[in-house]
Amino acid sequence: MSTAPTGLLLHLSGPLQSWGERSRFNQRDTAPAPTRSGLIGLIAAALGRPRHQPLSDLAALRFTTRIDRPGTLLRDFHTVGGGMPRHLTVITAEGKRRSAETATLISDRYYLQDAAFTVAVTAPDPQLVADCAQALRAPTWPPYLGRRSCPPNAPLLIDTVHDPIGHLIRLPLARPAPPGDHETVPVEFRADTPFTADAWSNGANTQDDQVYTETQDDPVSFNPDNRQYRTRPVYRRHMNLPAQQCAGLGTAYLQSLTDYLQQAGKASHEH
Repeated sequence: MSTAPTGLLLHLSGPLQSWGERSRFNQRDTAPAPTRSGLIGLIAAALGRPRHQPLSDLAALRFTTRIDRPGTLLRDFHTVGGGMPRHLTVITAEGKRRSAETATLISDRYYLQDAAFTVAVTAPDPQLVADCAQALRAPTWPPYLGRRSCPPNAPLLIDTVHDPIGHLIRLPLARPAPPGDHETVPVEFRADTPFTADAWSNGANTQDDQVYTETQDDPVSFNPDNRQYRTRPVYRRHMNLPAQQCAGLGTAYLQSLTDYLQQAGKASHEH
């Protein structure tokens, strides 16, 4: 029987993140959590995949996201082309230059400030897991959190593991402990597959049943001339996790994460 890891864990945090879900023209939105297309795009960039290459093998990846810190929504009033001479203004769809009166293009761009997510990535093929992990350790192209202007502030890859969902529930939370005497904290999870009872019965208190919605963010092609996306399911649920899992921010969180991984590695060797 193969002992290769069945999944990997990612930590996504930075000053800004933006996971476009329904962006059109001058309205550039962000979803409240990483999208499937954004995560596959991040891994494809780490692998060095040009946008025109097929994504069929990466379609096997499954993502379960824990929202450690939802962050706050930032609106950026964005302008392009203002004050430029006509020969340098933005080209129109007809291939012409804009006049001085219409040169400035205005858009609203939305970001998540100070958000943090932990993501479990699974796949039936251990080799695919290993290839993705190696690419995230040494990415071909710089990774970013939804948009190129949003670099991560910490290494993306936490570890490769045999029980990614179990670790996702137990890993330290990248958030400060709540004020007062709280035994638990509510945490939201999102996944593209249902939350099965056996994987989510590790003693954590389930706050509610899972909620099912749909979104069109499953990428078929990233080719700029023929971008295609499929509709896929989104499963959401909340769990009350022990407040002692709140590990703070910055180096305090990283130290807690290191301690957890060392203890988990020691336990796996003992068994």
